[in-house]
Amino acid sequence: MSVTSNSSSRPETVAVIGAGITGITTAYNLMKRGCRVTVFDRQPYAAMETSFANGGQLSASNAEVWNSWATVLKGIKWMMEPGAPLLVNPKPSWHKISWMGEFIASIPKYEQNTVTTARLAIAARGYLQAMAEAEGIDFDCETRGILHFYETKKDFEAAQRVSNLLAKGGLERRAVTPSEIQSIEPALRGNYYGGFYTPSDFTGDIHKFTIGLARACERHGVSMRFSTEILSAAAGENDVTLVTRSTEPTLDDSLHPQQVETFDKVIVCGGVMSRAIASGFGDRVNVYPVKGYSITVSLAEKADQDAAPWVSLLDDKAKIVTSRLGPTRFRVAGTAEFNGYNRDIRAARISPLIAWCRVHFPGMSTRQSVPWAGLRPMMPDMIPRVMRGRNPRVFYNTGHGHLGWTLSAATADAVGALVTARSNVA
Repeated sequence: MSVTSNSSSRPETVAVIGAGITGITTAYNLMKRGCRVTVFDRQPYAAMETSFANGGQLSASNAEVWNSWATVLKGIKWMMEPGAPLLVNPKPSWHKISWMGEFIASIPKYEQNTVTTARLAIAARGYLQAMAEAEGIDFDCETRGILHFYETKKDFEAAQRVSNLLAKGGLERRAVTPSEIQSIEPALRGNYYGGFYTPSDFTGDIHKFTIGLARACERHGVSMRFSTEILSAAAGENDVTLVTRSTEPTLDDSLHPQQVETFDKVIVCGGVMSRAIASGFGDRVNVYPVKGYSITVSLAEKADQDAAPWVSLLDDKAKIVTSRLGPTRFRVAGTAEFNGYNRDIRAARISPLIAWCRVHFPGMSTRQSVPWAGLRPMMPDMIPRVMRGRNPRVFYNTGHGHLGWTLSAATADAVGALVTARSNVA
């Protein structure tokens, strides 16, 4: 089989499956490289699933992968605690078992993968900021850095070892004393041994950014096929065929007949659905859906606004992150739940987020808070897959886990370069 670039005769047609942050940044990058791009998503708008209400952090300082025996032991310990930061449903499935096995097998690569992720996160910053500036996207960006804080010497020293790894990846973050923590974020309450502050990290609303970039894509000629599900996909020697159907509500299913469309190439950016889509192409991408939760607190009154922090925070012990999204919203996110494709919002997982706010920001009312849950597409080694499939017309940009917002702009550039490289693959 051979694939030869036809850019000299006409722009290549490329289908992007998925309109979350990864799919939209990928579409934008391909458009800039001269491709004719069509984006497919089953939702009626961009960024309606995992890219809807995450923690908001663009955090190279959170690049540490989870592959360690300490994580495994904590997972076992917390298995029966409904409000624990990490929760694993003990019900077995082959998908979960295979993923866990590969997770453990990746523990020896913990240091290497942490350094790699940090480098990728640093590179992504520039790409994302350039997109926002070029297209005039307002996404409640706050460039105040991210502050990690620790209550005990043991936890602080463990974080110091992580900081040394991040430094190998090129990240500058500095240790801070309790008094410096108070100076950096006066609203934070509690007694702390110390912390680490990363001035170069920043925050923003992933949903607003993705919507803004999707509109920019449309202005530049990208075709947005929202409310469209992929029923099947096949890649041949000469093209890629997608069978699609509208998901718009209707009283008559005959109004939404199946459509067959062909493209030169396809990129799978399908989040937690990437595993199933990849299987249809004969590829194995072992993404597992790791559920995360958030609340968005409405800061309706001035007293609430004054009591809420502006600097983004990360409580490593509780595994909770925060972001200030403009004057009147405060995002708090955390926890990891291995429970299959379940998207239910469980009160036992939301309550710890609200309780955490009341402890650390007692002057901020949480009476108006909106809960949310999303499924993070996570690979066992915590490294996103940017690669070509078995068929040279099929590509993947998926598996970013909890760092999709942080890494997507860099992986979009990488897959864009891969897709548009002149090739003659035997």
